[in-house]
Amino acid sequence: MTDASGLDVRMMQRAIELAEEAAERGDIPVGAVIYRGDEILGEGANRREIDNDPTAHAEVVAMRAAGARLGMWRLHECAMAVTLEPCPMCAGAMVNARLNRVVWGADDAKAGACRSLYEIHADPRLNHRLEGTGGVLADECAELLRRFFKSRRSP
Repeated sequence: MTDASGLDVRMMQRAIELAEEAAERGDIPVGAVIYRGDEILGEGANRREIDNDPTAHAEVVAMRAAGARLGMWRLHECAMAVTLEPCPMCAGAMVNARLNRVVWGADDAKAGACRSLYEIHADPRLNHRLEGTGGVLADECAELLRRFFKSRRSP
């Protein structure tokens, strides 16, 4: 794990804004930003509910947008900031996209695949590995999730 930079924090703040938009649509509040230097190449928020698509996680939406913008699927020299530790599907997609780094906010004890349950992003058996930094603005990211699920349980 490496330390987060000021740029990583700014990108996480944008990811939080995207997560809030997802919550307003009724999707679990997760947001993701793909960036190279200080340039945002793709953004995404969870769209599973609105698109009826089990793969429409924020990370996948952001990678698709970045790939379209760059005109290629390889996202080398790019980083991702995401509000929740990526799941196995998203961590695998990040490896396949050849991202350089992933920065996440809240850990996910039930499905996290970058620290909590697995470390797919750094598995030496895979053909690509990426750096990972967890816990960036973790309290804010976790609070978004707590508020969302509390509102879903309230009558």
